[in-house]
This record gives sequence, C-alpha cells and structure tokens, in this order.
Amino acid sequence: METLPGTVLQGRQFAAVVIGASAGGVNALLEILPALPKSTPFPVVVVLHVMKGRQNQLAEVFQQRLAVRVLEAADKDELHPGTLYFAPAGYHLSVEEGGVLSLSQEEPVHFARPAIDITMASAADVYGPQLAGILLTGANQDGAAGLAAIGAAGGLTVVQDPLEAQVAVMPNEAIRLRQPDLVLTLQEIRSLLLKLENKQ
Repeated sequence: METLPGTVLQGRQFAAVVIGASAGGVNALLEILPALPKSTPFPVVVVLHVMKGRQNQLAEVFQQRLAVRVLEAADKDELHPGTLYFAPAGYHLSVEEGGVLSLSQEEPVHFARPAIDITMASAADVYGPQLAGILLTGANQDGAAGLAAIGAAGGLTVVQDPLEAQVAVMPNEAIRLRQPDLVLTLQEIRSLLLKLENKQ
C-alpha cells in the first residue's frame, strides 16, 4: 500500500466525514467501513443512491458488519461520534448548524434524492476545514460539485481511483471539476479512515 502524503493530514483535526456513492457503492462501502473502530471520534454520514424502501435493510446489513452504531438518518437528529448515518431513500439530507440533520423532499438533483451534492455542500458550510469528503464509484455526476464545495471550504477531499471503481463516471467527474487532495484505492481509503481516527 502506498504511503499517504503526510502533508495532507499534518496538523489537521476532523469533526465529521461524508461519503457518497452510487452504482457499486454497497460493495465499496463494505470494503472500507469495517475499518472504523467503535471509538471513532467523529460521525460519518453516507449518501448512497438506492431505490426507495431499501434503506432500512442497508442500515441493518451494515450494523451487522461494523463496530460503530449505524442509523438511518431522521429529521432533527444530532450527529454523534462513533455513529454512521445513512441518508434515507427518497429524502435529501442536509447538515445544519450544530451538527443537526434535516430531511427534505425538494426536487431530485442529477436525478437523485438523496443527492450527494446537497449533503456534502451543507456539511462543508458547517464544518469547513474540519470536514473530510470521500466520493466512491457511481454512474452519474452527483457528488462532484459537493466534493468541490468541501475543497473550497478547506476540507479534505478524497476520490476513489477511477481505474478501480466499478463505475468510473462519478470519480472522473469529481476529478475533472476540482482536483481532489487524494485519489486512492479502496484499500488506501480504508487506511485513511484509520489515520483520520488517529489524528484525534
């Protein structure tokens, strides 16, 4: 495994992580998220494009495999460390001041609701440079603008290596729109999550 550039993480503290994925995302998430220890000192918010009605099953499936608590996000939930929140199917998920979640049924973005762009951009407004954004495999452009917003706010931006992604459209669009801090394989992203945890 390649050593991650020390300058990217040096002296940084992270208050939250947002991960976006679409086609192929379940398998990618199952590869990286089990690395999170129960003592993870930040919340993780995941936006995955799924069919309506599938989200509860995903939360249950991932809870069986992860040490952290796994929840389907609900309106007005407060983000807590050591907890993973899945955006519910059919709702956009925003992060508001104080780390409070908000659900809405506004029009889809890039044909998606939940849209990765909305969650990432709202989290960037709240957490700024203390946010890490990770964009994985996917078949449309959703997430590219959101990850760019995280980068513009000073946050850490990570994209799955398009050569490894099951569907490379999403990673390629993110790289085209704004060069991310890191382009990594899933194994390297798994390692990165541990490095973020160790920064606290």
